[in-house]
Amino acid sequence: LVPDEIHRFSKAQQDSLLPAVENRGVTLIAATTENPYFSVISPLLSRSLLLTLEPLTDDDLKALVRRALTEERGLGGAVTLPPDAEAHLLRIAGGDARRALTALEAAAGSALAKSEQEITLQTLEETVDRAAVKYDKGGDQHYDVASALIKSIRGSDVDAALHYLARMIEAGEDPRFIARRLIISASEDIGLADPTALPTAVAAAQAVALIGFPEAALTLSHATIALALAPKSNSATTAIAAAMEDVRGGLAGPVPPHLRDGHYKGAAKLGHAQGYVYPHDVPGAIASQQYAPDAVADRRYYEPTRYGAEARYADVVERVRERLGRAQE
Repeated sequence: LVPDEIHRFSKAQQDSLLPAVENRGVTLIAATTENPYFSVISPLLSRSLLLTLEPLTDDDLKALVRRALTEERGLGGAVTLPPDAEAHLLRIAGGDARRALTALEAAAGSALAKSEQEITLQTLEETVDRAAVKYDKGGDQHYDVASALIKSIRGSDVDAALHYLARMIEAGEDPRFIARRLIISASEDIGLADPTALPTAVAAAQAVALIGFPEAALTLSHATIALALAPKSNSATTAIAAAMEDVRGGLAGPVPPHLRDGHYKGAAKLGHAQGYVYPHDVPGAIASQQYAPDAVADRRYYEPTRYGAEARYADVVERVRERLGRAQE
């Protein structure tokens, strides 16, 4: 049994194949262009041998195209393909033999219609207007390319980031999805090293929502370049992760009484808000009093870097902690 594109089968349909596979009533050879770990049910996947077919190399495709040009089953020598056109054909094929042969057949038909025996680069470009971008908005390529975009920004490779952005744009990705990823990147990987990164990303998202494609490509490019070239810091990411880990681990404790709400009748009798020092009443507007619960009073979650604008925060936070009586011993 050879079902093609098994990812199009519903879970119930895939479940129906299990009995026949388990009792060896059929040998199942299924094909999918999606990541099977996302699109095939785990019981069926666990009973299968997974083989990954990688894209063909340029040498493989070159041999295929040249054979198609000369053999009788192909074009039978009716046309030739000069080196520059061949190189372009291999480039737009993207490792896909079917795409290469489809483009070759269409270009040959166009050349012969003009009574030409050579598929020129111009003819090929006119026939195949745009390279088909390997990118499925609903599949794993969607996530792989998005991941590569963010990792390129994180790595400060502006050219790679623009490449992946272009792939997403050319494939018709929702510009709002791209903008959301840029907003996350601004806080996750840049943070306080460049405090303007987040406003830039948010402004880009707002602009994209207003104008849409094709003009939104300019805005997304603007934001991508700014984020890729910004100094990087993940201190905001690690700080909240550490704080949340403590909370999940039970390190919470009651709010100190002097910080509790005192705006209701009877609060004073409970000792709430008693002894609270209003910071604006003291020099420097920093009052030396305990803010964190006892369980985490000595924890330091924010560890600033010395990159970009965050170097200023690194100096400030130590002075503030010292005034609060929380300087590291």
